Amino acid sequence: MKAEFDHLYDNGRARRVFQRRLLLAAVVTLVLFAAVIARAAYLQIAQYDYYSALAEQNRTRVIPLPPERGRIFDTRGRVIADNRVTFQVEIIPEQVRDLDDQLQLLKRTLDMTDEELESVTKRIRAGRKFDPVLVKADLSDEEQARLAQLKPWMPGVRVVSSIKREYPYGPLLAHVVGYVGRISANDLADLDPERYRGVQHIGKSGIERQYESHLHGIPGYQVIEVDALGREKRVIETQPPIAGHDLQLTIDVALQGVATAALREYTGAVVVQDPRDGAIRALVSKPSYDPNSFVDGISQAEYNQLLNDPDRPLYNRAITATYPPGSTIKMLMGLAGMELGLIDPDKRMFAGPYYQLPGHDHRYRDWRRGGHGWVDFQDSIARSVDVYYYDLAHRMGIEQMHTFFTLFGLGERTGLDIPNEARGLVPSPEWKARARGEVWYPGETVIAGIGQGYMLATILQLAQMTSMLATDGRIHQPYLVEGQRQGPRQVSLSDPEYWARVQRSMRAVIADQRGTARRIEAPYAIAGKTGTSQVFSVAQDEEYDEEELERRLHDHALFVGYAPYDDPEISVAVIAEHGGSGSGTAAPIARQIMDYWFGVSGHDPIEPEFSAYGD
Repeated sequence: MKAEFDHLYDNGRARRVFQRRLLLAAVVTLVLFAAVIARAAYLQIAQYDYYSALAEQNRTRVIPLPPERGRIFDTRGRVIADNRVTFQVEIIPEQVRDLDDQLQLLKRTLDMTDEELESVTKRIRAGRKFDPVLVKADLSDEEQARLAQLKPWMPGVRVVSSIKREYPYGPLLAHVVGYVGRISANDLADLDPERYRGVQHIGKSGIERQYESHLHGIPGYQVIEVDALGREKRVIETQPPIAGHDLQLTIDVALQGVATAALREYTGAVVVQDPRDGAIRALVSKPSYDPNSFVDGISQAEYNQLLNDPDRPLYNRAITATYPPGSTIKMLMGLAGMELGLIDPDKRMFAGPYYQLPGHDHRYRDWRRGGHGWVDFQDSIARSVDVYYYDLAHRMGIEQMHTFFTLFGLGERTGLDIPNEARGLVPSPEWKARARGEVWYPGETVIAGIGQGYMLATILQLAQMTSMLATDGRIHQPYLVEGQRQGPRQVSLSDPEYWARVQRSMRAVIADQRGTARRIEAPYAIAGKTGTSQVFSVAQDEEYDEEELERRLHDHALFVGYAPYDDPEISVAVIAEHGGSGSGTAAPIARQIMDYWFGVSGHDPIEPEFSAYGD
């Protein structure tokens, strides 16, 4: 009997299994359907704004509008950094299907080098995918035509008008104004991406770098409607950019040109300052370079040529180079000597051909082979008597010398509003122990007294020192941008007459019959001091013939001065590298600069020459 009902039992069990499975499938289906409904509700309600924005992006495109960079003018309103309209090609990475292929096509179309292509690739990797990246600027008509023909095959590539930085005076002002260059991958790490959206250049040196935030401006944007193929149909919204602020410098371009020309074939530097307020009227470093070469990216070959040039045109000799100041610091030595009670300016001393430290055999020679005989303080400046200052330095000591010189800004940055200013060096025993691990020797104090040895200064520092001497110790921080003037501070002496003593001695350098710069006497009264900066050492019993010595081993020629003597308007500091003689080379350069400033004409110009009256 049981066997007869087994098949009925199996059918019932199968039915129950089927019903359970059907129920499970129904539950799963219901759950999935509920999930779909919930997801749809979430996307359409909670995420409405997000997906609405995405849909809008499929219909529109936001184009950044870079601001026009502020222009730069000289003190008389001449444009020295300008902008001109040009065309450039950009690529927007997120709109490109195959970036590598697109870049290769651009390379062939624009005849780009591997180096240029690599630079573009690096900037794409470092930037945001939706920001345009500059491929090539300043396109020629032919390049624009090629790109127009290939436009259907170049999605994400566009040719746009742009503003290109231009420096109409080229090398003349390169070390002052500096230049802009393409934003590099390293720059991007330090920039605000919103403020620099669509911007391709940034200040790299000089005023362009120092005042980048002032010159840059604020970007704008355009919202463009596009069709399904990405073609632009109409402008929906425009937020115009805000241009950067203009700057006016204290530099006089014409004076800058005169100072540059006056240096002739010499490498060197000139700084002209207004001692009344600290304004820099000329700042020359020669040789120079053309800043226009850097705007669109200088080639590696051209850059290597500048780097390997033995005259170092990229090096700012006015503020970054440091030189032994030579005899130009003898006025400070004299002031310190009077202030410390070490010299009586009216007392005469015998200045023979050399000086010896007590108990030492070494002879510290004077520049004049036979010595100067009996001299007082004014004579020691006018004739640049080395022996006078060897003796004073020994009695003063390096510590007091260090303390006094730093009052006049030597060994410290002046604070000029331009990058890369050097500190110079006023040595001390502590400095030598720290920097060289050596003790200080008395002989090093002796040569420091005539601005040699470890003593180093920039030409800017010497110009500021001269302005202080001309104005009875008032220090104005030098500045290049109008409106940056700061109030002066004062170096005070126990007897104000000491200032007049130094000023009269500087006047005697030019006016005295035996003054080292007597040949630059002018229709206006000049006060100054010549100097030489030693390039290599000569043993105490050796001499050399300047005419036979290789030019690069000649001493550097220095001159500092101001005019007019009784009411100073300008201070000038000059170095002519390997010029040999401060009196024969550097002083005439300063005279030409002063002649232009005071409008002197109708006379034969005093030309620099390789000759010597001593310093």
